[in-house]
Order: sequence, then structure tokens, then C-alpha cells
Amino acid sequence: MSDSVQIVEIDADSEGQRVDNVLIRLLKGVPKSKIYRIVRKGEVRLNGGRVKADTRVKGGDLLRIPPVRMADPSEPVRMPDRLINILDNSIIYEDNRMLIVNKPAGLAVHGGSGISSGVIEGLRQLRPQDKSLELVHRLDRGTSGCLMIAKKRSHLRRLQALLRSKSEGEKTRFEKHYVAIVHGEWPKRRQHVDVPIRKDTLKGGGGVCVVAVDGKPSLTEVDVIRQNKTYSLLAVRPITGRTHQIRVHCRHLKHPVVGDDKYGNELLDRQLKGLLGHDRLMLHAAELRIPGFEKGEKAIHVRAEPDAGMLKLMDSVK
Repeated sequence: MSDSVQIVEIDADSEGQRVDNVLIRLLKGVPKSKIYRIVRKGEVRLNGGRVKADTRVKGGDLLRIPPVRMADPSEPVRMPDRLINILDNSIIYEDNRMLIVNKPAGLAVHGGSGISSGVIEGLRQLRPQDKSLELVHRLDRGTSGCLMIAKKRSHLRRLQALLRSKSEGEKTRFEKHYVAIVHGEWPKRRQHVDVPIRKDTLKGGGGVCVVAVDGKPSLTEVDVIRQNKTYSLLAVRPITGRTHQIRVHCRHLKHPVVGDDKYGNELLDRQLKGLLGHDRLMLHAAELRIPGFEKGEKAIHVRAEPDAGMLKLMDSVK
């Protein structure tokens, strides 16, 4: 436990990061639920004032961190070799700035909230020579597919700036493409879901997202690949990047994503588990289109294949 308040000056490499991500990096071993709790209670201060978890820091900012209990750094949590090998084989793209992995369904992107380790901890264990690996974005634990990891904080800032960019120019647009299997026959004419989403905090500290008039604008593009009376296979592109956006929009239209334990149809999913032998979330980040970092540089286009379980259900949709 750190027995005194820490005052941390934000360096240039950390500029643009969210407060919660800075705290997660600095307070290794502290559960995420604890980190978000001390932020909500106002115990974390930025330049003397209260701060929100999603506030972005600047170089030279002073971050006040209260005393918190931390894990013993002499006993780091190690991911089992079996999972390390799976992660190693899941790398589908690499250059001097980033890695892209085809994240397996069921594997968290990072440890916390009762999970000892995730993709980022495993990659740091796999690549000890890469000292500054950081998640560029997140995928839900149940979602599989393309996940970007920056090798340096300068690359992290650039990639996150591209993600936040509103530019619609053909060469500057950052695109994420998903495939999803949902319950029922999706209305083919419904190609845009444009309803606001609000994130609510539950009493236990978890979060849930709901469609609400006072939520943030949220837009998802949807195309039906094929369907039958039981399932629809969809190509989905989130234009905005709200938490759980695709899952919430599908539930709103009464066609929840198959295997969704938070926003789904529990009865239908239980029946499907008996047929497939598992109940993974049928949502997969299938494709990334990343604009060139520099002027004249070609865009990066990466595709990730779904796992055998999802492919089996996809093939059954005819």
C-alpha cells in the first residue's frame, strides 16, 4: 500500500491519454473497480480540481493520487503458457508502431474486476523487449477479432487521434467493420440505427448502457448478409464509438446479438448452447482500415477470421 498521497506530473508521452488509463498504468495491481471508485469519490485530482475518468491529460498536468493498496510488484501475475501460445499465434499484423491481434472470444483485453490478466498483460509477458505496449482501444470480453496495441505512447496518441477523427475523406477515415449474428429476421430496409445511448452505473459498480433521449448520439450502419427465420448474419459498422454500441442498438430493435449475456435473449441463447456446446457472443471485429500515418503513406487493411464456433453458426444461416 502506498501510505502517502502521490503527485505525478504528466509527461509528454502521456499527453492525450484518459485519466483512467493513466491510473491503470501507474497503479498496477489495483482493481479497475477501485480505480473508478476513487475517481468518482473525488479522491483523484487533476491540477487541484475534481476529474472524470474520461478526461484527457496534458503534458505538465499534476495528477493527485490518494493512498491505495497495490499488488506486490515482486510477484507479477503470469498468464499460463497455453494462453501465451494462443496470443502469439493470434498476431495477424505487426510493424514498428503496432501489433494487431485476432483476440479470442472470452479473453479480456486487460486484467481487473476479478480478472488477473488479459491480452495486454499477456503480450507484455510475451514481448518483454517492447517496454511500452499499450491498448489503442478495447473490445468487450466476449467479442473476438481485431485489437490494436501500440508499441510506443507516441504511436498510441496518433492512433487514438485517428480513431476520434470525424473526417469522412476516403483516405483519412478510420473504419471498423464487424460481423454479428442476431436473433430473428433483421428488417433489410433498416440500414441505419441512429438512437442515443447513455451509460449508467449500477449500485455494484458495474455499468450498463441504455437507449435514452439524454444519451450521446450513436450511429450504426447495418447490412444483411443473409438470414433465415431464426437468425440474421449482419455486416455492421459503428460510425460512433459508444460503449456496447452494437449490442445496445441490436437489442433496441428487438434483434439482440446471439450469446449476449447482458443485452440478449437468455432463453434462446440457452437453447443454442445445447446445440453448439458453448455460448460465446456472436460478435466479431472482422476488419480494420487504418489511414496512413504520414502524408502519402498507404492505408493499412487487416482482416481477422472468426473462430470455428462462430463460423459454424454463420454457415447455418442460409
